[in-house]
Amino acid sequence: MKKPTSPPSREEIGKLEPYVGLGLESVWVISSAAEAQQALAELRGQEALGFDTESRPTFLKNEQSRGPHVLQFATPQKAYIFQAHRRECHAAITEILESGEIAKIGFGLKDDLKFIADKFGIEPKAIVDLNSTFSEIGYRNQVGARTAIAMLFKKRFLKSKSTTTSDWSARTLSARQVLYAANDAYAAIQVYRALNGRINAGAKP
Repeated sequence: MKKPTSPPSREEIGKLEPYVGLGLESVWVISSAAEAQQALAELRGQEALGFDTESRPTFLKNEQSRGPHVLQFATPQKAYIFQAHRRECHAAITEILESGEIAKIGFGLKDDLKFIADKFGIEPKAIVDLNSTFSEIGYRNQVGARTAIAMLFKKRFLKSKSTTTSDWSARTLSARQVLYAANDAYAAIQVYRALNGRINAGAKP
């Protein structure tokens, strides 16, 4: 495969049309043990899932994060939002993360995995960090979700700073939080699929 070109600049990305992700009708916020088991049954059938976590931000010096407060998984059609305070969902979260048969795809997952190990006492398996994938194919600078979406889909991935820094430990998530979390995971699985397709075809991202 040819050496990749430089990723688009912030200015170039800013000129692109917005990327259209999942709507609320395609996002399932898990709220009971029964829903967790139903989601698990659906997720077990996937070979790969988009994955990310959200944590309530820390603002004080030396303050330790108690996240993750939200864990999200996405198929190419739908996203599932799990809130860590719902202990009835922990068994499903653990099974997905510990499965070596289901690849969990995301961007910059190092801190996420550390927080998961601290909070749940587990070591997730079959993790694919897309930052490392882009590095392996020749990109020297870190390629995050926004840059990857611009390169592969010629679209601008919108991320709200106010939502990023919102209270992810809230018992009830806002619609904005739900869509933000869902599309973080959804973007990861879409990038993974598109990137693999181009690599297999011998094309550059």
